[in-house]
Amino acid sequence: MVLTKPATVRFNGLDAEPRKDRVILRQPRSSRTSLWIWCVAGFCFVFSLLLIFFAIATLIVFLAIRPRIPVFDIPNANLHTIYFDTPEFFNGDLSMLVNFTNPNKKIEVKFEKLRIELFFFNRLIAAQVVQPFLQKKHETRLEPIRLISSLVGLPVNHAVELRRQLENNKIEYEIRGTFKVKAHFGMIHYSYQLHGRCQLQMTGPPTGILISRNCTTKK
Repeated sequence: MVLTKPATVRFNGLDAEPRKDRVILRQPRSSRTSLWIWCVAGFCFVFSLLLIFFAIATLIVFLAIRPRIPVFDIPNANLHTIYFDTPEFFNGDLSMLVNFTNPNKKIEVKFEKLRIELFFFNRLIAAQVVQPFLQKKHETRLEPIRLISSLVGLPVNHAVELRRQLENNKIEYEIRGTFKVKAHFGMIHYSYQLHGRCQLQMTGPPTGILISRNCTTKK
């Protein structure tokens, strides 16, 4: 006897019994964070803690020692020469003592890139560079400065004003000092730019002396 599989009846090309669509469910892959990502995250966390610690420690130290900026002053100055070669070109010779004072009792400072400039009515007429030096705690240093003007050109109105001041025996100059300061307190080091300004009033040459001054020091 031969058994045959009964033929499936189709209607218009469709199965007699509807086929059920099979849905395949896939398991989601488990997201495993790589080891190096954990290492980077741990390093960033530790680094952040160290930054916070050093910031707090620095703040405590600054509040304890209360650092102050050095003081720039000119206690003495002498005006030796002012004369005109032509109506607009003049020569001058000014000597002075610049006083650098470190008011801090626990911080040493080092002065670098020092430049002293002489101005007349905001016109640069002389300049001198000063060699770097170290200043200990609560120390004062007097630095001799010589500012020589050689054939410096002035606008006509400035030249007229300088002649007028010479006749009145009262010359007004401005001194500007710029320097970089490095402060040292144990293992803590920091630096900043400092600007000193002095308004000078002097008698005329050749024995010109300092009548009055007004000095300020700012960062």
